[in-house]
Order: sequence, then structure tokens, then C-alpha cells
Amino acid sequence: MTAKAPIFIAYFHPLKVEYSDTTIITLLKQGSEKVFETVFKDHFKNLHAYAYTFLKDDELAEEVVQNVFCRIWEKRDQLKPEGSVKAYLYRSVHNESLNYLKHQKVKASFRVYYADEMENASNLSSEKVMVNELEKHIHQAINELPQQCRIIFQLSRFEHLKYQQIADQMGLSIKTIENQMGKALKLMRVKLAEFLTIMLFLLISR
Repeated sequence: MTAKAPIFIAYFHPLKVEYSDTTIITLLKQGSEKVFETVFKDHFKNLHAYAYTFLKDDELAEEVVQNVFCRIWEKRDQLKPEGSVKAYLYRSVHNESLNYLKHQKVKASFRVYYADEMENASNLSSEKVMVNELEKHIHQAINELPQQCRIIFQLSRFEHLKYQQIADQMGLSIKTIENQMGKALKLMRVKLAEFLTIMLFLLISR
């Protein structure tokens, strides 16, 4: 079972002992709660302010930073002993903030799309039920995709980005993007197979 991240509070006085980036990462990989708290105390305030520039909400910014630190602790054995800890933290908060905003944008797109669907079917109560059911399962199918797979699918289908643009944005090869999209489409087909009849009915009834 993965050890839970140590409980921490948002604001502390800076610690007197300073470690090199290599030492910090080495000690984190060894499970040092003291070093983990040191990093949190030293960087939380500025990271919170950085997240706020994206999210414009104090609580959301705090949640994003907390999530980043929790993930670092949970996956500390995967940390690499080279590079700047500060740069890694800012990059992680940047990505976490953008992923949150993209998720909200996708949710908004679904609301608009299905609001139109519901309006067009306003006089057909049975169709309303089917649209609601389909919407629920599409949401669920997308949310159950692996994280990288889900982000690539959303960027392609809802942001309308080309594979090369997605590859450049995520720092991945275009082959990886193609493979992940193929995987996403295959998983979506499997998860929504039982609703094929409903989707066909909705298309034919238009």
C-alpha cells in the first residue's frame, strides 16, 4: 500500500538547513518526511500564487498545489536525481492548473452540446431519457480513460488540435499521440458498445 503524504499546513517559517537539489531528491526517494515538509514550507506560498494566476481562485489554487505535493510524495521513488526541484515544482503546478482548466472547458462543451440535444428533443420524453443516459455514460467513459490517454483524446476531440500540435504541447512523439488516440477510441467503443442502439436511434430520429 502506498504511504500517505505527511500532513502539512500551508505556512511555515523557512527552515535553516539548506540542501542541494540532488540531496533533496535523494532524501525524498528515501522517504524523508522532514525534507518533504522542508520543500513544502519553502515553496507553498509562491506556488499558490503561481496557480492563482491560472485559476483566479484561492481555494482551487491551494488544492492544485496540495495535489502536486501529494503526487510527489506518492511517486517519490520515481523522482530523478538531476534537475532543479524548484523548476520541477513550477512545471508540475503549471500542468496541473492547465489540466483542471481543460477539464472544466470539456465539461462546459458537453453542457452546451447536450443542452442543444435536449432542446431539440423537448417533446419526446423517451428521447430525453436516452440522451441523459448516453450523456452520463459518455462522461463516465472519458473519465475512466488513463490520464494521458484522456488528455490527448480531449485535446483532439474538443480542442480540435492536430496530432502534431498535441505532440508539441505535451512533449511527446506524434507516434505516441497516434497510439494513445487509438487506445482511447478502442476503450470508448468497448465502454459504449451497449449504447450503440441508443446512438443509432438518436441519429436516425434527427
